[in-house]
Amino acid sequence: MKTLDIEMEGLVALKSALANPDLGAALEKAIHAFSTTTGRVVITGMGKSGHVARKIAATMRSTGTSALYLHPGEASHGDLGVISPKDVVLAITWSGETRELDDIFHFCRIYGVTLVVATAFPDSTAGRAADICLALPRVREACPNELAPTSSTTLQLVLGDALAVALIEARGFSSNDFRMFHPGGRLGAQLATVGDVMGIGDSVPKVTTSATIMGATIEMNRKRYGCTAVVDAEERLVGAFTDGDLRRCIAVHDLHEEIAAHMTHSPVTIDAARLCSDALALMNESAVSVLFVTQLEKLVGIIHMHDIVKLGVERA
Repeated sequence: MKTLDIEMEGLVALKSALANPDLGAALEKAIHAFSTTTGRVVITGMGKSGHVARKIAATMRSTGTSALYLHPGEASHGDLGVISPKDVVLAITWSGETRELDDIFHFCRIYGVTLVVATAFPDSTAGRAADICLALPRVREACPNELAPTSSTTLQLVLGDALAVALIEARGFSSNDFRMFHPGGRLGAQLATVGDVMGIGDSVPKVTTSATIMGATIEMNRKRYGCTAVVDAEERLVGAFTDGDLRRCIAVHDLHEEIAAHMTHSPVTIDAARLCSDALALMNESAVSVLFVTQLEKLVGIIHMHDIVKLGVERA
C-alpha cells in the first residue's frame, strides 16, 4: 500500500504540474511537433527510461503515429542514421544527465532535428539541449532507498500515454483505424465488422418467393447455414426458411407448395458495418444462430454465430 500511495502522490503532482502554464505550453508544442511532422517520432532513453521509451513508441505506433525506439548505445555506433531531418526526437531522461544520450543531442543540433526532452531537471544537460522541454515534477521514489526508478518511471509512462492519446485526438484516429493496426488477437476480433466475416455471393443460401418447399430444402442443404433466405424479384429479403420450418412442414404439407406460405416473415437482419460483437449480442437477444445482412432491404450476405465465435469475439 505504501508503494501505491507514494506513486499516486507522484501522479497527483504530475496532474498539478500540467496545470502550470509553462509545462502546459511545452506539452502543446510537443504534441504539435509530433502531429505535424512528415517524418517519424524517434523515442530514446537509457536503462529504465529506455524501457519506458519502448513502450511509448509501441503505443504511438498502434494508435497511428509513426514512431520507433532508438537505443542510445546503438545510436553511437551507427544507428544515428535512422534519424532524418524530418523526424522529431523525444528523449526520456529523469536526471537529464544520461551521458549515453549526448551523441543523439549533438546529432539533432547539427542536423536541425527537433528535440523534445522529458526530464525532472530542466536545467540539466538534456534540458538545455532541448528545443521543447517537458519539465516533470520531482517526486520521491517508492523504493525504500529512494534509488530504484519507481515513481519516476510511472510519471514517464503516464506522460507517454497522455501524448499518445492527444495524438489520437489530433489525428482523428478512429476505432476502424485502430483495427488496421490490430488485426490479430482479441482486439482485432472485437473490432471486426460483420462485413469482414459474412458469407457473400454464391455462399449465401437464397430462393425466390415462387420456389417450393422442396427447392428451398435443396438450397438449404447445399449451403452450411441451416436456413435459406427468401427474396423477391428485386433481391429484397422478404423471409427465411429454416431447418425448424422444414421439420414442421414435412409431415403435414406437400413439398411442392410454394415457400411463401411457409417461410418466416421479417427475419432478423443486421448491417454489414456493425461490429461482430453487436451481431453476437443480437443473436443472443433474438435466440437465433444466423443473421441475414441487408443494405436498403436487399440481401447482401449472411453470418453464422460459429463464424463470430471462431474469431474469439466476446459479447459487447
